[in-house]
Amino acid sequence: MLVIENLTKSYGQIKVLQNLNLRIESGEIYGLLGANGAGKTTTINIICDLLKADNGQITINHQPISAATKKIIGIAPQESLLYKTLTCEENLNFFAKIYGLNRETRQKQITEILTAVGLLDRAKSPVETLSGGMQRRLNIAVALVHQPKLVILDEPTTGLDIEARYEIWELIRQLKNQGITILLTTHLLDEAERLCQKIGILKNGRILAEGSLNELRALIPASEIVVVQTTQEKEAIACAKQHNFTPRRYGNELAFWLPEPLELKEIISLFEGINIDSIARQPVRLEHIYLEVTQQF
Repeated sequence: MLVIENLTKSYGQIKVLQNLNLRIESGEIYGLLGANGAGKTTTINIICDLLKADNGQITINHQPISAATKKIIGIAPQESLLYKTLTCEENLNFFAKIYGLNRETRQKQITEILTAVGLLDRAKSPVETLSGGMQRRLNIAVALVHQPKLVILDEPTTGLDIEARYEIWELIRQLKNQGITILLTTHLLDEAERLCQKIGILKNGRILAEGSLNELRALIPASEIVVVQTTQEKEAIACAKQHNFTPRRYGNELAFWLPEPLELKEIISLFEGINIDSIARQPVRLEHIYLEVTQQF
């Protein structure tokens, strides 16, 4: 569906994208992860033909990006596109006109899309009367009104409470079930874990690692991670190394990679003689992979 090959973009001496390569299959949810400044927004703007690359090539549904490919892309940016004083119906009608839908098609699409995002009963409600979660769903509805094949969701749940976030996640899953291809950018690593079939980790305009969650887990030689709280950290680290545990720090937490899974009693016994305040076992999560990959480069 979407293929990016050797994409480069610079602003003066600043290289924003450096031979970026990325491929998203039809019907897939692809999570693009990266800190601010990694190149996510620049990539999106080039995909949408709003910005020209210095070099490289992008094809969407086997077509080079152009005015024609804009019609098969829907985008829900992090900043809302919505006009707050207009109703849900009026917002969708406005954007449907921009995409060139005739009146009959607009009416049909507006009803279908509002139903899909669970807002049909709020069709006549001004946007300013909607909750934050409802506004995010309507923002996604705008991206869907012209029946695109590729939808770009830029930080779709940032700032939402957990209930609203779950609603957006369910909507995204429904879109995938309908065969829509989704490029999702997010800072919420659990969101990527739950939703994405493939994940790319972007830093300094390059994809450092890419694959399914299980494929990315293979980058860390650990079967599980143990987090320890102790006043004797030096002793704990020395003891762990004797048992081939790899020490790591995640924020203020001291953690160890275990090459093989062990029962909690076994782990505690290995630290005998060291004052351990707490100890917890964790699976290898995307946050561990992300930190390991990005800190290496």
